[in-house]
Amino acid sequence: MNREKIILLFGQKARFAVGGALATGVDYLIYFQLFRQGVAPVIAQGVAYSVSVIVNFLFQKYFVFEMQRSSRSTFLLSMLVSVGGLLISSGMIYSFNLFTYFQSHQLVAKLLTTGLVFFYNFYCKRYVFEKRFF
Repeated sequence: MNREKIILLFGQKARFAVGGALATGVDYLIYFQLFRQGVAPVIAQGVAYSVSVIVNFLFQKYFVFEMQRSSRSTFLLSMLVSVGGLLISSGMIYSFNLFTYFQSHQLVAKLLTTGLVFFYNFYCKRYVFEKRFF
């Protein structure tokens, strides 16, 4: 990979991170609001993640990727990738909450989950929008 491609990929990841930060903000606000109201962590994760996925898709469509498919195909494939992300993140939240530390430190569990799922989402969504991983 040459220097120019690396710079373009870095810029795309930066825009993806900005959109991800926005969607993550939505995710965290909803998650912690539900959690404070007594909703189980895995259910709160499912609801919060689902709303943030729509926010993220719209940001990616308009500011991050160049769509190489129809809007409908891109949306459906993006949602499929997001379901994978939801399963991964919910499994991680469930696993973290098996430990007493994470039961009382939900922010740490969410931060670890968010960081790990970021890479899965970037490369899978890049493929969905642009038909390429790298």
